[in-house]
Amino acid sequence: MPKIRDTFASLTAWRRRLVSRAVQGGWRWIQEAGAVSAEHPGRLRFARIGTGTRLAFPQGTVFGEPWIELGDHCVIGEHVTLTAGMMPGLDLGGEPVLRLGDGVVLGRGSHVIADSAVTIGSNTYCGPYVYITSTNHSYDDPEVPVGKQWPRTERVSVGPGCWLGTGAVILPGARLGRNVVVAAGAVVRGEVPDHAVVAGAPARVVRSWDPERGWQPPLRTPTPVPIPEGVTPQELLALAELDPDLT
Repeated sequence: MPKIRDTFASLTAWRRRLVSRAVQGGWRWIQEAGAVSAEHPGRLRFARIGTGTRLAFPQGTVFGEPWIELGDHCVIGEHVTLTAGMMPGLDLGGEPVLRLGDGVVLGRGSHVIADSAVTIGSNTYCGPYVYITSTNHSYDDPEVPVGKQWPRTERVSVGPGCWLGTGAVILPGARLGRNVVVAAGAVVRGEVPDHAVVAGAPARVVRSWDPERGWQPPLRTPTPVPIPEGVTPQELLALAELDPDLT
């Protein structure tokens, strides 16, 4: 009897592995087929989608794409929302409303809501669940539910080379300079100068770059040593085994 049970258990495990491989392989095929690119735009008709840009499947809410420009080699993660205008079907005029520069990365679950103009500069990287919006609720009338009051809109610009951490919120009117770091969970409004680090809600500058003195306050960790050109992954692993402090 124990041998029969072992046989059934082995067959059950074998079937489970087979089904698992089939499901995973099928899902990878669906992800590949459902991804959006310049060569395979599907139902989406962006004003521009650059070479090498890819929207992972499944996409989030996307509308107003005739007023959305995506630069070259952008990476748009799963469940990312990209919208131009307050609702689908509006005529937003002759100019793009939402612009992404080249090499922009939007992490999984991020939202970019452009009722007014939103520009994200080249090589800006966003972690997952970043929220960028040019629209905010108004609450002027204390007698009317906030959700029924006409919202306020204001342009948003994120400079090139920025890093926006997980869960960061960029509010209407925000203007981020070049190479700005936004800490995870920060809520940003107003102007942020070039080469600054902001954190908190509301966000404030906690570190900035001075051309003469460097980072102020000084960085607490040493500058990473870049990997020399031509070093293979195998050589890096061998080096790490010799010196565990490098890992």
